[in-house]
Formats: sequence, structure tokens, C-alpha cells
Amino acid sequence: MSEVAILVGLPGAGKTSFYRARLAGSHVHVSKDVIGHGKDAGRRQLELVTQALRERRSVAVDNTNPRAEDRAPLIALARAGGARVVAYVLDTTPKESAARNRARTGRERVPNVAVFVTAKRLQPPTAAEGFDAVYRVRAEGGGFDVVIEP
Repeated sequence: MSEVAILVGLPGAGKTSFYRARLAGSHVHVSKDVIGHGKDAGRRQLELVTQALRERRSVAVDNTNPRAEDRAPLIALARAGGARVVAYVLDTTPKESAARNRARTGRERVPNVAVFVTAKRLQPPTAAEGFDAVYRVRAEGGGFDVVIEP
């Protein structure tokens, strides 16, 4: 069975690093950082997820995905495609994420205000949204500690 993994977290939280460490071998990577942030980025993201599900491949959606309404179309696609749907919440404070972001260069670095604006909008995902599982992820000693939410 394929899976749609929705990565949730602030800019600079480590979502892409987590993807590379834990999901790269099994999931197609869909990220607006790769697609671009233009007016069609959301549509293109949904197209890539749909394509992966048609091919019975698992997919990781690597964006901030801060609100339930941002995640709802992805959950609906996963359900329509018969996939398991999980959330990985990168558990960082705005201060930690801002520090990680400051260490970035080039296009990877976002304005610090983006970290704090996203923090205000962040709604932690719940099973009630339609997730089969919600995992809390914390960067620990160069790796990641993953805990399932009750």
C-alpha cells in the first residue's frame, strides 16, 4: 500500500533533512522549494502527488503545511488513491528554526519573518483530520527521534 507522508513544521525545522534521512529511499519527494512558489505551485504539487499515487508509489509532501485547510486536499487525494496518510510534525521552537534558517545560504534561506508568521499559523495535525498516524519528530544528536502521537 502506498503512503502519503505530510511533513509539517516551521521553515528551518529540518523537514527536508528528515526526508533525506528517513524517507528518501521509499517516498517520492514533492516540495514547493523544488516546484517553485508561483501561483500554480499548489496545483502542481497536487498533480505530482496524484501521479505518484497512480503509480502506486509513496510520496512525501515537504512543505510547512501549517493549517488543517492546507493539509485537507492532500489527505483527500491520499484517501481517493487508497493510500495510508501520515503526518510527521517537526517539533522545533521558532527560535530553533530561525537559528537553523540563519545558517542557510542562497535560496534555501527564507526571511526570518517567515518562521514567526508560520509559527502563528501552525495548527498541529490530529487524527481527526483523517490521518492514520501522527508522528512527532525531534532532531537529536545529528539524527531524528520519532514518536507516535497517542
